[in-house]
Amino acid sequence: MTLKIYNTLSRRLEEFQPLEPGHVRMYVCGMTIYDLCHIGHARMMMAFDIVQRWLKVSGYRVTYVRNITDIDDKIIKRALERGITLRALTDEMTAAMHEDIGALRIEPPTLEPRATEYVPQMLSLIEALHRKGLAYQADNGDVNYAVRKFSGYGKLSGKSLDDLRAGERVAVASDKNDPLDFVLWKSAKPEEPAEAKWDSAYGAGRPGWHIECSAMSCSTLGETFDIHGGGADLQFPHHENEIAQSEGATGKPLARFWVHNGFVRVDNEKMSKSLGNFFTIREVLAKYDPETVRFFILRAHYRSPLNYSDVHLDDARGALKRLYTALSVVAPAPMTSIDWDQPHAQRFRAAMDEDFGTPEAVAVLFELAGEVNRGREPAVAGLLKALGGTLGLLQDDPQRFLQGGSESDEFRITTLIAARTAAKQAKDFAEADRIRKALQEQGIVLKDSPTGTTWERS
Repeated sequence: MTLKIYNTLSRRLEEFQPLEPGHVRMYVCGMTIYDLCHIGHARMMMAFDIVQRWLKVSGYRVTYVRNITDIDDKIIKRALERGITLRALTDEMTAAMHEDIGALRIEPPTLEPRATEYVPQMLSLIEALHRKGLAYQADNGDVNYAVRKFSGYGKLSGKSLDDLRAGERVAVASDKNDPLDFVLWKSAKPEEPAEAKWDSAYGAGRPGWHIECSAMSCSTLGETFDIHGGGADLQFPHHENEIAQSEGATGKPLARFWVHNGFVRVDNEKMSKSLGNFFTIREVLAKYDPETVRFFILRAHYRSPLNYSDVHLDDARGALKRLYTALSVVAPAPMTSIDWDQPHAQRFRAAMDEDFGTPEAVAVLFELAGEVNRGREPAVAGLLKALGGTLGLLQDDPQRFLQGGSESDEFRITTLIAARTAAKQAKDFAEADRIRKALQEQGIVLKDSPTGTTWERS
């Protein structure tokens, strides 16, 4: 069966073949790294972790690029509030992100470029757009993109210029020729730190958000690549603007497949910091083991809304226990490779080849668990474990998991201890106390000493 992927650009399922036989190039918009990652970020990174894993299972070599945005208004504001450098803040938050997603067994990308490392490439793109008449410098020093001069604007989001005109302001801001235009280069402000300013032909300043991803994706993967991914909230304006910038500069399609994961919802509202209804990954891991969180996310299709609640996580934990119970019944036979002609494996593969259909693939795991419970066959248990492994599941010792401990659980505890240590070093004592209390509620007692922190179960 051929892998099919839903392409946001065409709004339909399409058979996937990479531009270069046997090699997939994929870019995913990563984190603006000024704070701890929340469960919505985990959902996005999990979606493309599964995409990366399944492409590899399908025999492809994958070059997966997921960027870090380490220069941004929010980053500058947070660093100034804390009285630290931008680099100190972004290094701290990047390390925290790696700890959190490592606990969830999200595999690292092939490349993880930081925006600040690609400013020369961003300026080259801006200069190319300027030469083509697609960009202009305003009186305030900003360089803006002239949206109406790019004929394809709106093709990803389905928003026509007529639709966008309906929402225009009456007066055009003095720094733009048109309300639809967006910034490519921000002129330096006196109050901004020196490390947030770069010299350019347009004067001192820093890049706009959208130009960062255009430069990083094209620099690492080429002017046209296979898959561009990110959360549904990035479809407009971020990804629409990336297309305008990149294709306006090169005249070539930026990506062949545009892939977007769905929102996380709480009480039927999108989870967001502005609504105050978000949960950091660390808050969730303080209550649930990482594999349960991973399983909870994978039980929903990546494009569908994911409804977050303790009830749903409790249900995921119970369902995962049923799978591990089957593996505890009989020792799984070692399996060096999966026989994809086996009927259950065929159904699993068919589900994953249909736009990475993890809910249907998980249903096959439960079918196998039922067969293990009935037949007690090591080969069937081995297939259950092997198929689960393609999703990053069922790799712990079953007895250990069922008794409430696992390798991932220990990793979670040590990750939280490291987070508490980092919080203390940053003088965020409220966060350090919160982590200690959360661990105490789970029966984990911390013991601080001059050489570090140890733990034991009470």
